[in-house]
Amino acid sequence: MNWINNVVRPKIRGIWRKREIPDNLWVKCPETGQMVFHKDLEANQYVVPGSGYHMRMSARARLKSLFDNGEFETLTTPEVPLDPLKFRDERKYSDRLKDARKKTELTDAVLVAEGKLGGLPLLMAVQDFSFMGGSLGMAAGEAIIAGMEKALEKQTPFIIFVASGGARMQEGILSLMQMPRTTVAVQRLREARLPYIVVFTHPTTGGVTASYAMLGDIHIAEPGALIGFAGPRVIEQTIREQLPEGFQRSNYLLEHGMIDLIVNRHDMRDTLIRICHILVQDPLAFNKKESTNIATDESIEPPADELGDSAGTEPAEIKFVSDENVEIILPEAAESDAPRPPRKRKKKRASQRDDSTA
Repeated sequence: MNWINNVVRPKIRGIWRKREIPDNLWVKCPETGQMVFHKDLEANQYVVPGSGYHMRMSARARLKSLFDNGEFETLTTPEVPLDPLKFRDERKYSDRLKDARKKTELTDAVLVAEGKLGGLPLLMAVQDFSFMGGSLGMAAGEAIIAGMEKALEKQTPFIIFVASGGARMQEGILSLMQMPRTTVAVQRLREARLPYIVVFTHPTTGGVTASYAMLGDIHIAEPGALIGFAGPRVIEQTIREQLPEGFQRSNYLLEHGMIDLIVNRHDMRDTLIRICHILVQDPLAFNKKESTNIATDESIEPPADELGDSAGTEPAEIKFVSDENVEIILPEAAESDAPRPPRKRKKKRASQRDDSTA
């Protein structure tokens, strides 16, 4: 009977035993329903290979994909009261904070880091939507302001990736106060003439859109990102009209002049490098040949073989001829053998004036 105890019973128990398999091995694309293995999705910067849909990306993963060699140093932000209003709805606000911190391994919704992008030192902040919808509270506001003050101290550009549902309602007026505070911090960057670049990710709404998110020198958005103050369903219910297709999406905002660029996540790093180097007037923004010409103040001329017969000749002279209220610019051909016929002027107006005076 030992074979029953040693072989049969364990197999029977194994049939009824619950298998411990992680439930996040496969990720479903919200757009096409395609199933993607989580490691493949992570290797592709959380962009679905087939549809190109941009999934949400954690703050640390985004910073690692952007900074040189994935190296950065997180900024220590000021501490704020945990639950100043002792707010409670279905759950205590303090319990929600603890769960969000355990889930994301972040102190709050905004993570600020310092590092190099294309060799250029800068400060970068990322709002993580996984932390209570990326809502703007006291801690998030302090983190953004601390990052901007650090950029002022270091005289470096400041880049922020925004993703939020708006101000954090559990903190009431204290969260709304962060809107003017962050706006003042952006103004200080502007007065110091430091680049401030905003990258919109899906979704960005509410008080964040109404404050620092729309104050950038350059506005970039990821494909398909929802950007607005109120959501489309709220707007439809308010105006009782059907909204146009793609309303409040990044393509719609680009067509209406609300943003400057739509950049795929794979091209985001290179795009930010070019923009930052140009805004700080760094020679690395140009190639070696162009930077040499700029440094030596030499004019860039085409090769002589491309100029043809005009190579080595003097440029044509410019002669200004006034004809009453009209100025005509005539180029004179250099060393032309053929005589040019004299230009005839119309004196019809002058004759009419003489007749009227007579």
